[in-house]
Amino acid sequence: MFKNLDTSKKPKNIIDIFKWKIHSQQPKWPSLIPLEATDIPPQEVDNNIRISYVGHVTFLIQTAKLNILTDPVWSERVSPFSFAGPKRVIQPGIKFEDLPKIDIILISHNHYDHLDIATIKKLWHRDRPRIITPLMNNLVLEANIPGIEVITLDWGGMTSIDKLIDINLEPAQHWSARGIFDKNKALWGTFIVTIPSLGSICFIGDTGYSHEIFNNIGQKYDILVSLIPIGAFEPRWFMKDIHINPEEAVFIHQNLRSKYSIASHFDVFQLADEEFNQAPKELELAKKQYNINDEQFIVPKVSGCYWFNLF
Repeated sequence: MFKNLDTSKKPKNIIDIFKWKIHSQQPKWPSLIPLEATDIPPQEVDNNIRISYVGHVTFLIQTAKLNILTDPVWSERVSPFSFAGPKRVIQPGIKFEDLPKIDIILISHNHYDHLDIATIKKLWHRDRPRIITPLMNNLVLEANIPGIEVITLDWGGMTSIDKLIDINLEPAQHWSARGIFDKNKALWGTFIVTIPSLGSICFIGDTGYSHEIFNNIGQKYDILVSLIPIGAFEPRWFMKDIHINPEEAVFIHQNLRSKYSIASHFDVFQLADEEFNQAPKELELAKKQYNINDEQFIVPKVSGCYWFNLF
């Protein structure tokens, strides 16, 4: 069983979950927000970094002639059931058929809004990408997708891809489970993708706030862009140890010493008790409070694409 570095911070137990659900006054969200257009990415990008926001925490990162997906989710629901559970409010910012050949998939942990078996199965059969994930997450993939090949990393572990990029796994403050009996039996983490001459990209799927974790990462790597979650943070008594709020997202941006950051994990699936659009509004207030401009910490639109380089 895996543990956080700060063992005082833990996900709530089943009694707390019932307490939250009984007293929850979850606000009404839109049922569906149509996209005016979707992104049609190029087949590859060479000497720059192009990042397209698909939605939730799914990004297409294109650099060094490699195409990387983070926590890919194209399903309508993030749930063990196809007929119930959080439903997509905004359709994916890239149509699945418009995706270029995917070379690498990063999976941060095994929650249903991050590890989507249906999407990964389609990508595996189509492209045979390299799938990289923390320890023991391979078990659920192998049980559902026969023949799949998975690279697993422990915190502090690293793998190199074609001598073009290095992918490191660092800690996050979170937890894991797909059902009732597998709590914390698979690891979670923060990915650092390093491209020579361009810098590093930090991908955080989910995390609570830890100055120690993210300050250490910021000292260890030269981070150009960070992908930082800002949503699913209410109620704080329940969420604070596992999900950051927008102000804490700003703290992580500062701890990482990131030149740029892009927000994620908001307004696509209703997972908690905040209002629709509450997370971006609170992030804007936090950015003003800490003197961070819109270029430094981007609130992306689904289907938006963003270019980064050091030249």
